[in-house]
Amino acid sequence: MQCAYYDSETCRSCTLIPVPHAAQVATKQSELEGLLAGAIGERAAAIDWEPPLLSAEQGFRTKAKMVVGGTMDAPTIGILDAHGRGVDLRDCPLYPAPLAAAFPVLARFIHVARLEPYDVPGRSGELKHVIVTLAPDGELMARLVMRSTEALARIRKHLPWLLERLPTLAVLSVNVLPEHKAVLEGDREIVLTDRGSLAMAMGDVILHLRPQSFFQTNTAVATQLYAQVAGWVDDAAPGLVWDLYCGVGGFALHCLAQGRAVVGVESSEQAVESARTSVDDLARAGRAGADDAVFVAADATVWAREQCAVPDAVIVNPPRRGIGPELAGWLEESGVDTVVYSSCNAVTLARDLAAMPSLTPVQGRLLDMFPHTTHYEAVVLLRRD
Repeated sequence: MQCAYYDSETCRSCTLIPVPHAAQVATKQSELEGLLAGAIGERAAAIDWEPPLLSAEQGFRTKAKMVVGGTMDAPTIGILDAHGRGVDLRDCPLYPAPLAAAFPVLARFIHVARLEPYDVPGRSGELKHVIVTLAPDGELMARLVMRSTEALARIRKHLPWLLERLPTLAVLSVNVLPEHKAVLEGDREIVLTDRGSLAMAMGDVILHLRPQSFFQTNTAVATQLYAQVAGWVDDAAPGLVWDLYCGVGGFALHCLAQGRAVVGVESSEQAVESARTSVDDLARAGRAGADDAVFVAADATVWAREQCAVPDAVIVNPPRRGIGPELAGWLEESGVDTVVYSSCNAVTLARDLAAMPSLTPVQGRLLDMFPHTTHYEAVVLLRRD
């Protein structure tokens, strides 16, 4: 991929741009296999590695997390430099055209609504970040991360202006982050449009994404990941499936089937509400198994340890810290026959697999979710010996 920002040293976030894409993926595959071999020894030799799921080299990021800098009259949308000043990256080639087309309109809206960009060195101003998500059908969700609600009335007043010039905008919200700290968003979210969620068509399942719900930034690869896991689960033919750290229900909803009960568990109540909306839609459409799906807002480890029933299959999709020793220990002792582990951190994946010696990894796949960086995802199918 050619990137003018990288060539000019304006942005070096994509550290692997000079490396051919095929070589990037080969190195990641080698690293993944090496980490697992180092952690679980001979058990790693049992893994049948499928070819990596490849991403497009550019235009693949369907979620943009952009820092706002500059001034109300000349805002920047992109990153901060070493001095905390805004650097504009609105032409970054990682973003598909329908998403990139929103940046100049949102920049103009900053001027129209008189939203003062937050000055990090000076700790003054209001607008910190703009977060934009693109759905497969072209609709958008935009979130304005603000220091306070001071500009809320102006944003409401000029919202018709924005909707007229950005007709694909389905959801607009203000997130409030009053603290001066290096985080993306705060706890409080104020939805300003009639719709409060973005419909994400993933194969034959539509997921409803609310502003604070986690979702993969590479929708194309995520769609293939859901299909991969659903295929593995179908081959195992379980009667009861748990999807722990289920988010908005992506894995759980793709695993619905006649005669199968599915339970999704997620700590985020917003994500659980999104999953419930999706499964209700599927039930009304007559999707087999939708009436037997339940979503619970709870800590995955605490919830699993409190249950009397033992599922036939468990899907885990934890954050970078992994599932940890407590849940790994429960899975090891539970008698669950099939576990699918989807990971965004191969180091913690290897550690957790080492804590479950009775579960042998038999299939695996690397997911090229983040081209031009050292990051990747992996999914592994485990069966009890």
